[in-house]
Amino acid sequence: MAVKHIAAPLTDEAVASLRAGDRVLISGVVYTARDAAHKRMIEALDRGEALPFDVSGQVIYYVGPTPARPGQVIGSAGPTTSGRMDAYAPRLLALGLKGMIGKGYRNQEVKEAMAKHKAVYFAAVGGAGALLAKAIKAQEPVAYEDLGPEAVRKLVIEQFPAVVVNDIYGNDLYRQGVEQYREA
Repeated sequence: MAVKHIAAPLTDEAVASLRAGDRVLISGVVYTARDAAHKRMIEALDRGEALPFDVSGQVIYYVGPTPARPGQVIGSAGPTTSGRMDAYAPRLLALGLKGMIGKGYRNQEVKEAMAKHKAVYFAAVGGAGALLAKAIKAQEPVAYEDLGPEAVRKLVIEQFPAVVVNDIYGNDLYRQGVEQYREA
């Protein structure tokens, strides 16, 4: 299977072209946010305030990078467990979020919201944070700097490797993998 090159932010057409199991290289702009930042974003929405960035078309990478060493753009930047964002993701998907990068399963509500709002979930390789950081070419803080590594950051990435786990068609690579194993 060929690797697909995709650009972030994502368009509806790009999202529609992706299927669970597709290997991708993502280039463009993505934002970082983990559970503490997600909680603050939802609290801001509850107060009628704007988010720190327009999520429409965007991809959020669930990561809390380590500090950069001298001469580096960013420290180790491996994915965190996505399930911690499941309580917040459907609301952001309804606002136009098109992609999420993390590791691990998503709950049924998130998968249904992805299908409804045309978004995808990508998995990045856990434990490979130093390698993944090499795909990050620039970064700048956006919001919640008091959260340290969990602050929202804007990242410019080039050929960031990931795999589509959940697509807009209801496919789930994790479920498909188990089914294929049981059939073998």
